[in-house]
Amino acid sequence: MGVRRLIHDWPVRRQFTGSDPLGRGRAAMSSRTEALRPRTETADRIVKSICPYCAVGCGQQVYVKDDRVVQIEGDPDSPVSRGRLCPKGSATLQLTTGPARRHQVLHRRPYATRWEPLDLETAMDMVAERVVETRRRTWEWEHEGLRTARTLGIASLGGATLDNEENYLIKKLFTGLGVVQVENQARVCHSSTVAGLGTSFGRGGSTTFMQDLQHADCIVIQGSNYAEAHPVGFQWVMEAKARGAQIIHVDPRFTRTSAVADLYVPIRAGSDIAFLGALINHVLTEEKDFREYVLAYTNAATLVSEDFRDTEDLDGVFSGLDEELRHYDRTSWQYESAAGRRTRDGQPRRQGWQGGDRYAEARIHEAGQAESHGSGGPKADARPPRDETLRHPRCVYQILRRHYARYTPELVEETCGIPRETFARVCDALTANSGRERTSAFVYAVGWTQHSVGAQYIRAASVLQLLLGNIGRTGGGIQALRGHASIQGSSDIPTLFNLLPGYLPMPHAHAHRDLASYIDASRTEKGFWGNARAYFVSLLKAYYGDAATAGNDFCYDHLPRLTGSHSTYETVVAQLDGVCKGYFLMGENPAVGSANTRLQRLGMAKLDWLVVRDFSLIESATWWQDGPEIETGELRTESIGTEVFFFPAAAHTEKSGSFTNTNRWLQWHHAAVEPEGDARSDLWFMYHLGKRVKAKLAASTDPMDRPVQDLTWDYPVEGPYDDPVAEAVLAEINGQAADGSPLSAYTELKDDGSTRCGCWIYCGVYADGVNQAARRKPHTEQDWVAAEWAWAWPANRRILYNRASAAPDGTPWSARKAYVWWDGARGRWTGHDVPDFIADRAPGHVPPDGATGPDALRGDDPFIMQADGKGWLFAPNGLEDGPLPTHYEPQDSPFTNALYPAVPRSPVRRLLVREGNRYHPSGDQ
Repeated sequence: MGVRRLIHDWPVRRQFTGSDPLGRGRAAMSSRTEALRPRTETADRIVKSICPYCAVGCGQQVYVKDDRVVQIEGDPDSPVSRGRLCPKGSATLQLTTGPARRHQVLHRRPYATRWEPLDLETAMDMVAERVVETRRRTWEWEHEGLRTARTLGIASLGGATLDNEENYLIKKLFTGLGVVQVENQARVCHSSTVAGLGTSFGRGGSTTFMQDLQHADCIVIQGSNYAEAHPVGFQWVMEAKARGAQIIHVDPRFTRTSAVADLYVPIRAGSDIAFLGALINHVLTEEKDFREYVLAYTNAATLVSEDFRDTEDLDGVFSGLDEELRHYDRTSWQYESAAGRRTRDGQPRRQGWQGGDRYAEARIHEAGQAESHGSGGPKADARPPRDETLRHPRCVYQILRRHYARYTPELVEETCGIPRETFARVCDALTANSGRERTSAFVYAVGWTQHSVGAQYIRAASVLQLLLGNIGRTGGGIQALRGHASIQGSSDIPTLFNLLPGYLPMPHAHAHRDLASYIDASRTEKGFWGNARAYFVSLLKAYYGDAATAGNDFCYDHLPRLTGSHSTYETVVAQLDGVCKGYFLMGENPAVGSANTRLQRLGMAKLDWLVVRDFSLIESATWWQDGPEIETGELRTESIGTEVFFFPAAAHTEKSGSFTNTNRWLQWHHAAVEPEGDARSDLWFMYHLGKRVKAKLAASTDPMDRPVQDLTWDYPVEGPYDDPVAEAVLAEINGQAADGSPLSAYTELKDDGSTRCGCWIYCGVYADGVNQAARRKPHTEQDWVAAEWAWAWPANRRILYNRASAAPDGTPWSARKAYVWWDGARGRWTGHDVPDFIADRAPGHVPPDGATGPDALRGDDPFIMQADGKGWLFAPNGLEDGPLPTHYEPQDSPFTNALYPAVPRSPVRRLLVREGNRYHPSGDQ
């Protein structure tokens, strides 16, 4: 090549002599780079998907060539991500096609030192046989004279990374088998979210959605490193900042989130309630609360029982403490008119209740009853007496003032390490940016949830946001950031021991003898939780079909019963004690990812059999071969009798299904290719396992097998591997009428057994026979609410409690913050979102005497799942550790409690004291 040609092809020459002097286009290309082509250019097809990592739920485009995934990029149509992906999302191709993936079933015999390949069908038959045999050997009809109809010999862990449809089949099959130890990562991460938000407002999900953060005037990020943990979601914080919002980051560490905040507030870990309580005190003492909102929409004016005693009265504890059982009798916490008419657990006296048994009550609450308020608030009197002047000494407003009076800037400086000047700046920013014209938002993650008082951290923020009038309004609310693609969905469906789909409580042997006592204990007199019977009976019909009739209580007795906590922590104890024999791990790795991993591995070493489903040979599959205890000699491979099955799992690109992100949005991802080798989806695995177990028990006459025989399991299949059709499972979750037509809303559910619905809060996701979760109208063609992208529970409402975005008379609080309002001409609520209210109920509506359920809601009751229609500043029920958030030191804190030296730590914190599970010495220990 001559010199003239070299100079002619030199990119710098082309830049200076052409129309591209900055070298941003073809002028900067060499002949080699000009010949290169992106992999996406030659793809055969593009398949829409959702990122499988965190719960932001970014859209993805999967590029396929020759039936292989060649590239994964961001979906520019997504209103969540607008084409962006974080480093993990950008590397999803490595997750799905990387060299670490396994595609063959492996089997480790008891006491063997190596893996052996195993035929998939043979392995499935073997696992089905293990399930049937273990279940029969460990079956328990009764416990302490009470019906349980269950097995504690089998347990399952996993679901937060799986599709909703997969979680649904896991819960359905294991419930049919009588397995109660069903858990997933949500227990470790966000169970306190459900309790904290559900008790405060009536539902356990984020009150808002990430895109709406752009309309906030102030955002407080606390307990989260938002910028680094959820970088694509953080774009909405930066959008708000560009519009003039003040960003405050409260965190022990200075992180990238702190770096872009307007104010960084360093805080000592574990002292958040002292900080939040002082903010509440500032709002109350300076009368900065949004008084009209507080009076109309909260229980501030409600009178509490004269028997109630606060921590200020009892030096650190509330009235009703049973020190021996670490349990509160909540009778004295009730509203004035309800006190004396309730049992120790705060529930109305009901048939079948073993009143007076304090041990039984403690076990019921040990079972995590608070999480059953994830879609329906706790019991309380529907029409309690109120003092609208807020002067009565026993009204909630005055109780709040007294409780937080000693939460001062000086206490914050001493306890949290936050300078008084910095605290004052936070107070000024929050109060100046809340009220009629302005709104502030709170954002948190596991920095709040993973504390012994995590639910009360969230409650404290809820109290503050209610006082400031920021709930149910655009630019306000509380956003919970979740770390797995469907950790919200695995709470909703759920794969959790204490819940049934839609946050219906799992029956408890001590409290729920029959269908009538179960319903009586669950539903409220007022609000939509008053329809709990319709939600529950429709679920039983979805589970057991025609076998569920009014004559047999809709197969209520098919359900296993709880007798206390059966969480993932108790599961490990059950393994060590030889009670739990078989264990399923599906997308979870407790050998390195759960608390006290040594105990996790020792527990698995005591199992008869273990099933691991994952992409690669994770530590929970190989601990018997190369775990730390093998290296130290504490365990010997040849002495471990655990039989281990490894099943390779399909990636999100190899199956269809839905994830529920942290916005409560169900988003559908489509299968792009078939899985390779023996890899299969968890939907396939559970469906075919269920078929095998049902076939083995089909001829049985043993009553313990009747629930399995009656379980509906007739899903259509497709593809070369007979995969169950994921949309058919979604249709069952959605529900159907007596004629088989899909339901459109949970208000259509009936309590007479004429409707079927697998998860009442998801009713509407398959309305009109259309997969609403698969909707993908580009964000450029919609407003920020993006109502035609995916589907949000409940009823496609994006901001919960949005009736509160309007004043009691139905007009917007301000034109700037208008979101949902009353259209008098049409006689309906209208606005930017689906109203979270009865659409045609006028603002001034007063229900007639004797009205119950939704009919009892006033026109100014925005919290439609709460027993009194109000947001709860004071929680008379729902939480085990107090009606008001109170500062206690963490379990392992070396400091005393500056507020209550006699009670340094929560008096009802739960401890698992046993050999091998030591706690760090705390205080003066």
